[in-house]
Parts: sequence; structure tokens; C-alpha cells
Amino acid sequence: MSEPTHTDKEKKNTIPPSLSGRRALPPNISNAEEDEVPVMEMTGLVPRGVNLKDFLEVKEVHLFKGDRDVNKQEHHTDKYYHPKLIVRRGQSFHIQIDFNRPYNPEKDQFWVEYLIGRYPQQNKGTYIPVPLVEELQSGTWGAKITWKEDSSVRLSIMSAPTCIVGKFRLYVAVLTPYGILRTTRNPETDTYILFNPWCQEDSVFLDDEKEREEYVLNDLGVVFHGDINNIKSRSWNYGQFEEGILDACLHLMDRAKLDLSGRGNPVKISRVGSAVINAKDDEGVVAGSWDNIYAYGVAPSAWTGSVDILLEYHSSGMPVRYGQCWVFAGVFNTFLRCIGIPGRIVTNYSSAHDNDANLQLDVFVDEEGKMDSKLTKDSIWNYHCWNEAWMTRPDLPVGFGGWQVVDSTPQENSDGMYRCGPASVQAIKHGHVCFQFDAPFVFAEVNSDIVYTKAMKDGTRVTEHIDKTHIGKLILTKEIGSDGTKDITEQYKFQEGTEEERLALETALMYGVKKKATQDTMEEAGTNVDMDFQVENATLGSDFKVTVTFRNNSRNRYTATAYLSGNIVFYTGVMKNEFKSHTFDVTLEPLASKISEVLIKSKEYMSQLLEQASLHFFVTARLNETKKILAKQKTSVLQIPKLHIKVPGEKVVGKEMSVIVEFTNPLNQKLVNVLVRLDGPGLLKTTSQMFREIPKNSTLTWEEKCFPRQAGIRKLIASLNCDALRHVYGELDLEVERKPLV
Repeated sequence: MSEPTHTDKEKKNTIPPSLSGRRALPPNISNAEEDEVPVMEMTGLVPRGVNLKDFLEVKEVHLFKGDRDVNKQEHHTDKYYHPKLIVRRGQSFHIQIDFNRPYNPEKDQFWVEYLIGRYPQQNKGTYIPVPLVEELQSGTWGAKITWKEDSSVRLSIMSAPTCIVGKFRLYVAVLTPYGILRTTRNPETDTYILFNPWCQEDSVFLDDEKEREEYVLNDLGVVFHGDINNIKSRSWNYGQFEEGILDACLHLMDRAKLDLSGRGNPVKISRVGSAVINAKDDEGVVAGSWDNIYAYGVAPSAWTGSVDILLEYHSSGMPVRYGQCWVFAGVFNTFLRCIGIPGRIVTNYSSAHDNDANLQLDVFVDEEGKMDSKLTKDSIWNYHCWNEAWMTRPDLPVGFGGWQVVDSTPQENSDGMYRCGPASVQAIKHGHVCFQFDAPFVFAEVNSDIVYTKAMKDGTRVTEHIDKTHIGKLILTKEIGSDGTKDITEQYKFQEGTEEERLALETALMYGVKKKATQDTMEEAGTNVDMDFQVENATLGSDFKVTVTFRNNSRNRYTATAYLSGNIVFYTGVMKNEFKSHTFDVTLEPLASKISEVLIKSKEYMSQLLEQASLHFFVTARLNETKKILAKQKTSVLQIPKLHIKVPGEKVVGKEMSVIVEFTNPLNQKLVNVLVRLDGPGLLKTTSQMFREIPKNSTLTWEEKCFPRQAGIRKLIASLNCDALRHVYGELDLEVERKPLV
């Protein structure tokens, strides 16, 4: 035998970098990686003349893994477009083993083994030998023989309700006097085990069947956007059952380097999920962009669902460009529902992005009443979308399980990464923000006050007005079983002004949420003059009015100088530029009202408009006699034209179906490089078409053929995007018939 080389010696003496004196094995963080399991595990030498073929030998293993077979039907996994067996933990499933001869329990001994990852260990739950038992017991692994015929045995296998979620490798082991004989590695018998909201012992158990159908099995959702005075909705294709999505979602946990032993815990999974969905610090799934420039990717408003995003990320390993809050929430919801955690998207209107989490958004005005954009750092998002995931919280005191806020939009750093949650909704409502994770940040998003402060030239500051009701005024999610809105504001906060609300705030302050002590004491005595304004509902491209109403409740006559500022804003409340600046004087007679109208012309805003057609108006007025400043702000979202979808002809599974998308350009300009996307889970794969130009007032027509895969009520979703016009959507519900039996 040749002398070992220098490099061979080095290899022998070098400890792998992932090993240390404390750890016997490297971290087990990949579901995709495997180890080699010995087919023969002999305990000694096999005597001459002994033929191992004489012992029990496995010929074939049947998993009953078809869509209409018992396993997928009983486990609610029949919708997954996947050839392998997919079951939910804590619930029995069936397999059949064919041996080379009839099984004799007197002398034969066999068991089933499930392994996951590269370094399986029984105490970590990554190596699971399943014992044969007389009766299955809930809460623990076991296999019971339910049927024997000739050389075949049928087993009912119960998995533990705390089992790791992922893709397991299946082996059948037979004990002989000389050691263990195993089946060879067969990818066809790989078994996916998911969370089980139908199982009482599972930490994601949900006891209402309609809620399970909505929050786990529904592959379509609705995202609410716009603003509080003009709520808009758009459909989103979660596509959690589509081909390749389950493997793409399991891959995310590998990318997040979550140890396999932690993958049975929804708290850990949802926390790492909130980090890996965004690309901010870990090359995660979606790269965010809020600057209205999307030349190197897809505009956030163009996406119609999560499928393309997850599949692209799984194949390329590179962040997919671009997303904003509803895209992060849509992809995260797909991830949650796909692995079996009940999830939903929530929209918070007038959401506070409070940079120092002091429960106050500071808006500074100068002595003339004009907003000082240099001093004003906090922003109010028109709306912000996050997710809620349903789970128990054994890490918190009793009563804080149920819906948990998880937010993957990269806003603030949490324990060194851009992630947020899970934070108990119940804890947020009652002000118990001491409980992990990130509850103070979410509490501030729904509970902050807007403090209007006058910054004087000599450096002093005077609190002019505090608006306690503007933030978190409305929190919505999709209604169960319909596309309507479900108001869940009272799940997050008590009604404004109640004793309970005051108590919740005091509790939050006690647990360390910051609030400036001077805030309430500095506010001057209320004035006798009120001011409010309304923005007329308008369609993109039209003129409209802003009506400012003053009400003088005193017996004094006042004169006021009023100032209206109209700004183009991102939906995050960040201002791009001012398009309208208008100053006007008003005389306020005693005990009387005064109305002033300001005309906004389309040419003033159209050339600078951002994608969500969001205009922000800030009106201030200074009473000349008292120097008191009145201030109000509102956001208005212009009505955007819709796409129209038609399906002429029959709608039958497996038969060609024609889909027509139409759009008429309403603008007084031609649209160029117009991208139209069409999506329909169970009907067609996402497809897109680029149109070089659409002249003004002309109509685009696009026809696409498809072969529907699923019967029942289905939905088609379309989006249109170009630099001049974004957030244009259309959808159509249709009923697809089953193929008639011949």
C-alpha cells in the first residue's frame, strides 16, 4: 500500500469547520441533503451456507399516493399537484408492503423507518423507527397491521403531532439473527409530512372547518389597498398546491438555515419565514423597491400571484425583483398555507412607521403653518399589509395563542435581521408588549398619535395639535367564503376613548414602550375654530375639487391665512414632490361656517404621478388674531381604470377554452411598453404579453387559449403595467364543468 501523501495526512488531522469540541455532528440544516443508509447492517459474520434471501425480504412498498386515493383524501392534500405521498402529522395514513413470502409474526420482525436530512438522530426527531403496535395511540408514532393477504401486509401508520415538517425518506427494515436488512433508497417512496390544523394535538389546530377551508385550503385571496376613504381590492393567486411550490417552500427553510429539529415548531418557522421572504440581509426571496424604477425586474404591481416568484427563486437562488408590502405578504401567505400553517393577509390603513417606536409620529410645521419636510422623519403608510399565522404559543403565558402577526416587509431590524414576529394579536390589544417577538413595533403601527408641532425660528417647539384617532383606524382581512372585507380592528385595539383602551396603553408604557412625557402637557387649550376638508372622488386624468370647511364656534370674528399643499406620495407616505401650492385668506364670522374650494387640474399632477395614483393633501390655517395653527392631512387615491376579462364558449375540464382580455386607454396620451399578465389557478399557468403601444382612447385585445385542469368555481386574474399606468387589474369568476362521462 502506498505511503499517504501530505494532503491525505492533512485531511485526517483537519476537523471540519462546522465541528467543534461541543458538537459530535455538523448542524443538520438541509432537507435536501441525504446520507447513505446501509442496506445491510450486520452485527457479526454470516456463517457459510446461510442465504440471506431465506429471510423476509421486501419486494415492493405501495403508498396509495394518488389524488383520489385514501391518504390524500383523508389528509386534505389531494389538491397538491405532486406525485409523492403528502400527509399531515398526528393523523394515521396507510401503506402496503409486499414481501417475498407470507409474513409470520412468530418468527419475522420488521419495522418502518423515516429519515430526514444528512445526519439523522433519533433524539432530534430526524431518524424515526416506527414500531409495530397492537393499537395506535394519538400523540406518538406507531404502525398497526390492518390487513394481511398472501405475501402482503397493510399498515396504518400514526405520526406524532409534533413531528418535523418536511420531506422524509422511507425505509423498511427486517431483523435477522445476523443483523438488519433494509430496502434500498427509493425516491418514489419519499413522504412529505405537513402541519395539521385538523389535529387537536397539533400546535396549529383550528377548530372551525370553514376557517380551515379558507386559511389553509383556499389558493386564492384578496389584498385590500387604496386608502381608508377609498378601499380597493385585488385578487392574489397563492397557488400553494401548484407544481413545484411545496418543494420551493421547503427550500426556503434550507436557505434560512433552520435546524431540522426546529421544523416542527410554527413559532420558529414563521420567524425565519419573515426574514427569508425578503432579500434585505440574507439574499431571500423578494427584493423590495419603493422608488418607482423597475427597469431590471417586474414592477411590484404587475405580479398576480406567488407562483412565478417562488419557482424563479427556487431555480435561480437569486432574489426576485421587485416587491412591496402586498407582494411580501402574498408570498409569505403561500409559504404558510403550503406547509399547513393557517395564514391570512391583513391590511392596516393609516399605518404608522414610527422610526423610534415612541408611539408618536411627529409632524413639524413652521411659523407660517407650512410643513417642514426636513424635520418630519416619521411616515404614515396609506396602508400596510402583513400576515397573521394561527398557532399556540407555549413560549408565552396562557391566552396569547391564536393569531400572530408576522411581517416580512423589511422595515426595522429585529435581533440583527429584517424580520418581524410572531407577535400575539391578543398581547398587542392588551398592551402586553413585553412578550416576544417585536410586539412594541406592531403596537406602534396601530396605536401611535400624530403630534403637530410648530418649530419656531428661535428653536423652541410648541405642540399645536394631537390627533389620537388617525393611525390604525381600520384593519381588514378577507371575509371567510367570499371576497368581501372582514373588519378585525377590534382584535387589535379597544375602541378609542374607552377605559380598556387607556389601560392597554398604560400597560404598554409600563412594559417599556416609549412615549414623550411632554406630549399631553404641552398641548394648548382647544381653539373655538374647527377645520376639516374633503377630497372629491376622481378618476385618474380628471379635474377635481378639494373642499375646506371652517366652523367658528365662538362669538368672535376671526381672519385666517390658509395653505393647501398637494403632494405626490408613495403609498408608504414618503413624499416625492409637491404639485400644488395654494394660499388663500378666509374671514370667519361668529357662530358660522365657511367653505372654500380649491380646484385641482389633471395637468398639475398627471406628469409626476407615481404608480398607486396617491395624492396627499396637507391643509393648515393660521388664525391671525391668536396665532393658533389648525392642521389636517388626508390621502386620496384616484380611481384607476379596470381590465375586462371574457370567456366565450364552453368551460369544461380538459377542453380548450378561450380567454379574452380587453383594456381601453383612458389617458390623453399613448401608453408604451405595456405588459399584461394573466393568471388562473387550475385553469392556466401564468402567462404574459408585451404590447409596444396603445394609442389614446384605443382598445387592446388579447386572446389566450388554455385547457382547464380543475372543475368548480375558478378565478381568472389579469394585471396591466407600464410606466404611465400601474395597478390596473381585472378578474372574472367562472364555473368549470367536469368532463362528461362517456
